[in-house]
Amino acid sequence: MTARFVVVRHGETRWNVAGRIQGHADSPLTDTGLAQAEAIAHRLARERFDRLVASDLGRARRTAEAIARLTGHAVESDPRLRERHFGEGEGLTYEEIDARFPDAFSRTRETDPDYVVPGGESRRQFFERVRGAFEDIASASTERRVAVVCHGGVLAALYRHVNGWAIAEPRAIAIPNAAYNALARGPDGWRVEAWADTAHLDSATGAFVEP
Repeated sequence: MTARFVVVRHGETRWNVAGRIQGHADSPLTDTGLAQAEAIAHRLARERFDRLVASDLGRARRTAEAIARLTGHAVESDPRLRERHFGEGEGLTYEEIDARFPDAFSRTRETDPDYVVPGGESRRQFFERVRGAFEDIASASTERRVAVVCHGGVLAALYRHVNGWAIAEPRAIAIPNAAYNALARGPDGWRVEAWADTAHLDSATGAFVEP
């Protein structure tokens, strides 16, 4: 009994362009982001899927709504699919948060998976939230196909879960905005069937590399 997924990062936002951490905060999609949302919507409109699930944050919801307009699916909101909560670090650049909260994360060194930015959540808490969400959706969707719209950090956590990578280990995981990522979870576990596929986009802007 297999559940299949297409998992999509939201379209490019203003804070993506500015290099600012969004977390549970939000910023609007740029014109490029809106075009990316329409492009992934048109691609998914040519495929069959049974459910459309999205983070309840605005940037993911806006991208999911573009898909829903073309496919006719209702958007199911799941707050467990939100980006990692960075608390006082939200709105900072990556350089600023690394200087102010050096144990929060790093692109090049291992970090404490249990360190919590004030007002936020640890990398382990975030990972377990994301892992639990996808496992629950998979268990409820055997022999079904689910489109999920979420965030770069969520996709990175899922990729770690699928590959069995340590939470604190630095890994570069390319996750372009509005790319097509296909996975399946069957009796033998998870597998990746496609990753960072941007064939439907004119250009892959806003690539996310996990911090």
